[in-house]
Amino acid sequence: MHPQTTYPAYQVERPVEPMRRARGGTAVGFLLWLVAVPYFVLCLARLLGLDGSHWILVAVVSLTPYALPLGAVLTAILLFTRRWIVGLVSLLLTVLLVTVVAPRTAAAARPNGSGPLLRVLSVNISMDHGDAATVVRLVRDRAVDLLSIQELTPGAERALDAAGLAEVLPHRVFKPRPGAVGGGLASRFPLRETVVTRPTTAEHPAAVIDLPAGPDVEFVSVHPWYPVGPRGTEPWLRDMAGLPSPDGLRVPRILAGDFNASLDHSVFRGLLNQGYLDAAEQAGAGLTPTWPADKRFVPAFVALDHVLVDNKNFVVESFGTAAVPGTDHRAVIAEVKLVRG
Repeated sequence: MHPQTTYPAYQVERPVEPMRRARGGTAVGFLLWLVAVPYFVLCLARLLGLDGSHWILVAVVSLTPYALPLGAVLTAILLFTRRWIVGLVSLLLTVLLVTVVAPRTAAAARPNGSGPLLRVLSVNISMDHGDAATVVRLVRDRAVDLLSIQELTPGAERALDAAGLAEVLPHRVFKPRPGAVGGGLASRFPLRETVVTRPTTAEHPAAVIDLPAGPDVEFVSVHPWYPVGPRGTEPWLRDMAGLPSPDGLRVPRILAGDFNASLDHSVFRGLLNQGYLDAAEQAGAGLTPTWPADKRFVPAFVALDHVLVDNKNFVVESFGTAAVPGTDHRAVIAEVKLVRG
């Protein structure tokens, strides 16, 4: 018998599996980066408050609510194509944007106000182009108590008077000017003109309203210079910085007008952080756009017009918008109630 020959055992080597590469190749990756880079810039400018540094960032940040669907689709595609790092970054930024935009769609909890109810209307009348009869009809139909007007010209003042504004709001502080720098306010109640803002590019008329029941209220018509013009952001930032901060319990204050800013602009959020409430946001209508309102094929898509009230003296009851033919802004109307009579 021959001894049994044993042979060394050889381990069969398995082929090494190739690493799971990103799907779509270089071309798809390049296209995704073309979308991801501006999206990331928008997110960082919005979340870090960098929008005031250049007019392009001001314009881009105003589109924040519309960036959310883009971000969701972009994130899904990045993760599906196995671009994990950039996909996770996109996911994080999108979640952060949701946390700042979503609350605008729900009405905020508010205490019961026991003081008088005030109906505030603000309209950028676009110099001589806005329909004065519509403005006066809104005042009548909505029983408006306080009216703020931006871009008030001498011609617009005459048109408002011809339409009967003085019959429903007999008290006023009008500062009409040629061009887009005039402003005015009108009241159902007696008023006393005051000055509460630092020098601004356009007129910011202000008055103390003598309510028949309740404390006096300061009312300011607001119109900072627009930030995307040839002057850049400096006049806009200066005008916004010149607006008064709330005086707490001393004097209830309302700011109403065309702020040329949305809830996503850091300079506007800074104003809210001082102690103001945005009526649209409080009513769950913070995504309601007001500009542009005069384009045939482009609907309004940015909320630039606001009614602000100080958070110590007011609660917001309702907010809405209305069309005024000839203007490039929708009028905004808010019902606000004093906390105490």
